[in-house]
Amino acid sequence: MLPSPYNATRELTIGIIGGGQLAKMLAQAAYRLGLRVAIIEHGADSPAGRMTQLEFPQGWTSPEALATFVRVSDIITLENEFVTPELLEQIAHQRPVYPTPETVRRVRDKLIQKQTMAAAHIPLPSFAGVSTPEEALAFARQYGFPFVLKTRSFGYDGYGNRTIAHPEQLPQAWSELQHYLPDAAFLAEQFVPLQKELAVIVARNRKGDIAVYPCVETVQQDHVCRIVYAPAPIPEALRRQAQEIAVACVEAIEGIGVFGVELFLTTAGHLLFNEIAPRPHNSGHYTIEACYTSQFENAIRAICGLPLGSPEMYVPAAVMINLLGIRSGSGIPDSVLPALQVDKAWIHLYGKQQSRIRRKMGHVTAVGQTLEEAYERARQAAAGIIW
Repeated sequence: MLPSPYNATRELTIGIIGGGQLAKMLAQAAYRLGLRVAIIEHGADSPAGRMTQLEFPQGWTSPEALATFVRVSDIITLENEFVTPELLEQIAHQRPVYPTPETVRRVRDKLIQKQTMAAAHIPLPSFAGVSTPEEALAFARQYGFPFVLKTRSFGYDGYGNRTIAHPEQLPQAWSELQHYLPDAAFLAEQFVPLQKELAVIVARNRKGDIAVYPCVETVQQDHVCRIVYAPAPIPEALRRQAQEIAVACVEAIEGIGVFGVELFLTTAGHLLFNEIAPRPHNSGHYTIEACYTSQFENAIRAICGLPLGSPEMYVPAAVMINLLGIRSGSGIPDSVLPALQVDKAWIHLYGKQQSRIRRKMGHVTAVGQTLEEAYERARQAAAGIIW
């Protein structure tokens, strides 16, 4: 049995594959618990890598860097699902890896992910794997236009998917996705008329204990999450149902760690599964300031086999706004002074060296007695960061 960080004869080191903002916030939570962190990433000076002396900027494609990273780590986790299950299996022969390679295998390929959820009787839109444009058209003839065409892996923030409204749009969309990810396999999915997009963060530790965070509403801008409202402004019965579906999803993949479960609330009032991320999720950033235990701390607790902290909010309302890149160039804002003048709002700048249009450069969270009050504070803080 692995030592607890509180009874080990030396400091426990958490190895994180990836060095972006999620790894940075995971590392911050680990440091609060008295742990050490190792980061492996392709490139030096990543947001998380600069926080530790155990930085491996050669990346996990370097056998030497990977071997040393594994050697100095006691438990290994990840900040994205782009690492292959085969690589994680290789690592798992030497160190515990959470989420497990099998969990990542069930999630990384979106067709397998959908099949796994369907087998667990999770409600979700109709879908099919398609290998040619003709198969995609056959899917559309069965389920109707519009439909969504996705790459089965490496899709995020709108990359890797297209909505096809008419048959004549399919050739260009197919070509664009093949250019984005050559040799990609594709998934066709029924288009769902939406009221809202929702999300639930679920933590599950090695003992199977579960902590379920409030159901939140996510608002997308150009396919990137822009605003999160916590809790979601929907009836309590629907919020509870969303939480139940999210737990069932995590149990279906035997998840250990923290997971972001994305859901659709249809115009007919039904909840449908969209996707699951085997890591902390953008929709859960508000938990740092608004919940007793953040998603990042519970992720560390979960993989270490520790008791999970309370996921409950201790404020009535919270709103998170993502700070998205508006230009290419330096990632350092010109000023944050106006934002710092906003009461009950917190700024998180990720420290990325370069900004790109639509790139997540940071976020702000604000709290209030109502969602309207929290949103206005968050809006003022976001507007007060001058780029």
